[in-house]
Amino acid sequence: MQRCVGCKKDQDRVGILLAQLGTPDAPTAPALRKYLRQFLGDPRVIEVNRALWWVILNGIILVTRPKRSARLYSRIWTEKGSPLMLISRDQERLLKEQLSRLDPSIEVALGMRYGSPSLESAVDQLLEKGCKRILLFPMYPQYCAATTAATYDSVFPHLLKRRWVPTLKVVEPYFDQAAYIDALAARIDQFYAEANPRPERLVLSYHGIPQKYVRKGDPYCCMCTETTMSLLKKIKLRPQEVIHTYQSRFGRDPWLTPYTDETINALAKQGIKHLAVFCPGFTADCLETLDEIGNEGLHAFKEHGGETLKLIPSLNQHPAWIEAMVQIVKKEAGHWLDCGAAGIKEAVNCPVRWEI
Repeated sequence: MQRCVGCKKDQDRVGILLAQLGTPDAPTAPALRKYLRQFLGDPRVIEVNRALWWVILNGIILVTRPKRSARLYSRIWTEKGSPLMLISRDQERLLKEQLSRLDPSIEVALGMRYGSPSLESAVDQLLEKGCKRILLFPMYPQYCAATTAATYDSVFPHLLKRRWVPTLKVVEPYFDQAAYIDALAARIDQFYAEANPRPERLVLSYHGIPQKYVRKGDPYCCMCTETTMSLLKKIKLRPQEVIHTYQSRFGRDPWLTPYTDETINALAKQGIKHLAVFCPGFTADCLETLDEIGNEGLHAFKEHGGETLKLIPSLNQHPAWIEAMVQIVKKEAGHWLDCGAAGIKEAVNCPVRWEI
């Protein structure tokens, strides 16, 4: 009997696609120009008239901003490269190790929406390893069109180019899932157990978005609020010690408030001497946490009368977060993990095989 050319024994693996926002390849102006062109050129990120924005982006921003951004990145860059990349690679490796205990055939790949490795290349990597079922796991706990939907814009069309389009599932926003909240609480409680002096206030700083995005229907700020409310029930702090803010505003439009930088300055002026800042929306430390908070926030706090500002590390490689990732994968993948290597492997003994 002739063999069906489409039947392969290794073509039914489960693949986990970790989707992160991205990072430049180097802390240099050329690398930042390339990265910013891709990032700021995405209509999901900047929702303005495209023709006007093209002129602003290429005529002003990409001429002046890359050099300044390169200086900022150079302050956090390590000998091994970008902190975000190094942490994300560790998350990829550690998740793979944990999932291998369930099924050694499970594959994990990391892709960046902007920069490299691209999401498209990560998809190709999974498909080349025989993954016909893919779970897309955005590293954004709270849904936002500028991050989560932008990831879909990259992954979905790329998959549809295939003759055999794999089955795809997407991890739903996990802003209030117990595993994620518990991991956040573990980070904060561990920090406070070791902190000396003890911070008088904890600022929970989320990445901001323009208010007009919310008016258009983006649920991001509601999900951030739910995260904070869920977290307050878990951590060993009084609600009055915790302040919810938004950082990283860009441009002249009003963004979600209260603003993190203004809050930090106000607390210092009010006589708060010791402050801690944690960024629950970031699953890996990056420029926005390490430099915007850890460097610029600290400098501003001291300038206005404060003494210590401690950045609590993001979830990063913390064991509680790796375990939370496993739990989220198990919940979302469901029967995929139960059936393991079933599926097309079962078809190897099919009595009818055709070769055209």
